[in-house]
Amino acid sequence: MPQLTVEPSEENLTVLEFLCRRVPGAPSSYLRQLLKKGEVADSSRVLGEGDVLRAGLTVRLPGSHRLQEMLARPPLPGNEVETLFESREILVVNKPAGLAVHAAQGHDGDNLTKRVAELIRRRGDRFRVAPVHRLDLETSGPLLFGKGKKSCAALGKLFMEQRVEKLYLALARGRIDGAGTLTGSVPAKGREKQAATVFRVVAANEEATLVELGLITGRQHQIRRQLADRGHPLFGDRRYGGPCPPGLQRLFLHCRRLSFVDPFSANPVVVDAPLPPSLISFAASLQVPPEI
Repeated sequence: MPQLTVEPSEENLTVLEFLCRRVPGAPSSYLRQLLKKGEVADSSRVLGEGDVLRAGLTVRLPGSHRLQEMLARPPLPGNEVETLFESREILVVNKPAGLAVHAAQGHDGDNLTKRVAELIRRRGDRFRVAPVHRLDLETSGPLLFGKGKKSCAALGKLFMEQRVEKLYLALARGRIDGAGTLTGSVPAKGREKQAATVFRVVAANEEATLVELGLITGRQHQIRRQLADRGHPLFGDRRYGGPCPPGLQRLFLHCRRLSFVDPFSANPVVVDAPLPPSLISFAASLQVPPEI
């Protein structure tokens, strides 16, 4: 009988979210059937789909041949998708820097939407998935996908009504002090539009500032433009004149948290994406270590 131990990073996942993460080759419909039949348990009780797990708990699975094959199936190299959150209607994955969200010129062969669709296909699920927002090519962090048209419409409405909070970490040139709100206009679709971003300094010295930012509006390149206009372009940002030292191979901009109320369950959802190790190391090299 297979047994899986809940890691500290998996604490507070529901049982279904945990199984989708640990058995990525299994259709979610198959995992739900196991749960519905009472075939998933811990040491004292049968577990339900929405039960919340704690670190160190041992989850026991049935010893079926089909499940054994799914557990032993290796991930496909080069197309890994890191799932941060999953429910019946929602999927949140961790987008790496340099990977486009959609197919575009120069990115037809590989993009995040294509990888997620392949993951769903391998699991045997038949619904279509689509991203309901975007991150720039060079930005990393959580990206929200809807499962099917109804889900995409409901999640898209959250973004239209500005009911999704996104927090970013960025490393800017020079010293920025305190906290506040960046306001002003930025070019958007051929005309000037108002943009607003709240910020809080995490660490700073004369060379660089690590700053946490939250979007109030969602203009393209909003954070990058606003900081560059104030003389503090981001490290790695060639477009807006940021410093590009040899030790940094990407833009230093990462979405660290996505939070919203699930429109289907009415439960609050907070999805955290850790700062990539390369960015942690680079920030530390400039004596502006992030909060970890």
